[in-house]
Amino acid sequence: MSDALKVLAQEVIACERCPRLRAYCRRVAEVKRRAFRDWDYWGKPVPGFGDPKARLLVIGLAPAAHGGNRTGRIFTGDRSGDFLYRALYEAGFASQPESRSRDDGLTLSGAYVTAVVRCAPPENKPARQEFLNCRSYLEAELDLLKNVRVVVALGRIAFDNYISILRKRAVIKSRAAFVFGHDREHRIAPGLPVLVSSYHPSQQNTSTGKLTAKMLRQVFERARRLAA
Repeated sequence: MSDALKVLAQEVIACERCPRLRAYCRRVAEVKRRAFRDWDYWGKPVPGFGDPKARLLVIGLAPAAHGGNRTGRIFTGDRSGDFLYRALYEAGFASQPESRSRDDGLTLSGAYVTAVVRCAPPENKPARQEFLNCRSYLEAELDLLKNVRVVVALGRIAFDNYISILRKRAVIKSRAAFVFGHDREHRIAPGLPVLVSSYHPSQQNTSTGKLTAKMLRQVFERARRLAA
């Protein structure tokens, strides 16, 4: 990881901007889930993870209470992560198809994974102000990851937040032209990353068949072609 991304990661980890989220993450880390009672939970904000020269940026919603909040790495240790990293592996972006812990040997090549909120939220629902409090970290990553050619937004919330940043930066004048849909390609402007929207690999989506492994793999196969 580049020095600037390392500094940003430490800023994220030390963040105390959202008292409700910090209290919830600490409480989860103390109480734990029975299946993980032997784990030393991370319990802090979770920074982004991946290749500083990434051509693909993947944006999710937030760490899971017993996933990233437990392991300290985004999309690691939960079923959403199982789906995501398997798809990244099959598309050639990840060194292995599973992500269990921060020290499991997983590396990303050409990809970087992050989220719009860095703390696990109660019921997976951050408040509006909590999104705003966290936005500067995603904006910093957008500025530091200078090789990104494709952004994959996992879920409508990640999609909307990324579009909001583009509008704030006057890259786009209106959100109206950008409609969320699965495996949908959005051309922003010449020279800017292509945005691909996807259903989020949440357990609700994957257990009901709304999102299958094949569907998610196709998203990242598209991203691979666009990044090239």
